[in-house]
Parts: sequence; C-alpha cells; structure tokens
Amino acid sequence: MSLEQLILAAGEHIDEHAPLGARTTYRVGGSARALLTLQSKQQLEELGSLIFQCGLPVVVLGNGSNLLVADGEHDVLVVHLSGDFCEMTWREERDEGRVIVSAGAGLDLPIASRRLSNEGITGFEWAVGVPGTFGGAVVMNAGGHGSDMAAVVSSATSFNDSGMRHWTREELAFEYRSSALGPGEIVTGVTLELTRGDASVARERVKEIVRWRREHQPGGANAGSVFQNPDGDHAGRLIEAAGCRGLRVGCAVVSEKHANFIQVDAGGSAGDVYQLMHRVREQVAAASGVVLRSETRFVGFEALT
Repeated sequence: MSLEQLILAAGEHIDEHAPLGARTTYRVGGSARALLTLQSKQQLEELGSLIFQCGLPVVVLGNGSNLLVADGEHDVLVVHLSGDFCEMTWREERDEGRVIVSAGAGLDLPIASRRLSNEGITGFEWAVGVPGTFGGAVVMNAGGHGSDMAAVVSSATSFNDSGMRHWTREELAFEYRSSALGPGEIVTGVTLELTRGDASVARERVKEIVRWRREHQPGGANAGSVFQNPDGDHAGRLIEAAGCRGLRVGCAVVSEKHANFIQVDAGGSAGDVYQLMHRVREQVAAASGVVLRSETRFVGFEALT
C-alpha cells in the first residue's frame, strides 16, 4: 500500500501539502503531507486499510485547540472527521432518570453542552468551556469547572488498523488528562451518561461558565492551558510565582490575564511558542523544583513530558 493509492481512492476528500498549523487555535506552524476529511463511518471503513498502510504516521485533527505544529512540512497523514461524525442523539432511561447521549467524535463540546442544557439534560454544562471536539476530549480526558470526561463517559468507539473497536469505561482507563486511547486510534464516537434536570438551571450554569472564562482567560490565538496542574497545585500559580507572567519569546508571550496561557501574534512562528514553553518550564523548575508537563500535543516537536 502507498500514499498514492490512498490519494487515488479518496479523491476530492484528500488534500496534499495541506496547511495544518493554520487549522490550530495557535494559528501558526507548518503543513502536512496530506489531509483526509472523512464524513461517514462507511467512508472510514472503505479507506481504513489504506489509511494505516500508507506509510505515514496518522494525526487526528479536531479543532486543533490543543496542538502545536512545527514550521515546515511534516510527513504525516492528518485525518479530520466531519459530516456524520458531528451528529448527536439521545434516549431516555425513564425509570432511572438517566439520559444516554451518543455523540460523534467531530462534534464541538461547547455546541453539545449548550444544546443539552437547552433540552434540560444536565451534567455536561462544564464542557461549554472546553473548545475541543469529543474525539480529542475523550483521548486526553479533557475537563474543567469541576468535572471531566471520565465523570460522564460510559463508552467510546474507535477505528484502528484492525478495524472498529468498542471501549468500555473501564477499558478507557481514564487518568488526569489521559486515557488508554493511543495515537493509533481514530475515535469515532462517544457515549455519555447524563441526567434529566431543570433546563433553566442548566442554561444559567452555562452562562456562568462563559462569563468566568471571559473574565479570567485571554482571547486571541492560544490553545488553552499549556501545562498540566501538578498534584495539589496549579500550573498557573507556579508560572506566575516564577516571574513568567508577560515573558516573551519572539511572537509568543505568557498571558498577563492567565499565566498558564500562551498567546501568539499574527504571522508568528511555532518555534517561538515552543521555545517559550521551554523557558517557562525551566524557570518554574528553578524556582519551585516542579517540572511541569505539557497538556499540548505536538507535531514536529519533542513532547514536554
């Protein structure tokens, strides 16, 4: 199998030498050898063997809200899910007050959070503050505002070089900002277990979270929290205590509003962002002895673990 065979089979659904960094929320960085957009499970199954045998590492791209791509072109195949993968349905378990929600991996969490809240389906309000898709969220056990995916996910499905796989909650093995889902898995869908509640209360909770984010977190080109919180502490506090608030490398600067955010000037370099991450990490280690681990995923850079 080869990339050329995949390109021939995928037709208009694949783009060569495709911008990748521009599709992330940092809005900087290079391109991918090819980008494949899939709109249905049937299409994924038809192209599956070619995807995993084309000779390139597979990178799954959602909103790019947790990804930094090095400048230049990278020999990777980027897979982006749209169409059917952005749908959501639910069913009631009336005797128990539960609502079982099935969401495609390409669906935005904030969209799902607002829609569910409006329907009086509660337990997912917190996700309005997480600007990613269900696929990436379940892989990294995304969370915020007192909850995370581990608290609501009952199962997930993914596609790998052996075909479709179903994951139970136990098999997903959620930990802080991680799960058992590895880079060889293309998550296709997630099932949540939520509850029926008061729609007006849920909507107000969503509004509160949105207000809090606007007051405490910066806008512009950023990818949310850069570093994981160490046990018993907050990365933002450690970064600020180390004197890194406002620290700049080229086009990248540690936010004055929230020290665990890095903002990037328009037209900047991904290399500057990566260097700033290193600088922050080094200064925090020198000041506190704590070595921060990055939440960010990387293409073309070594992971900061």
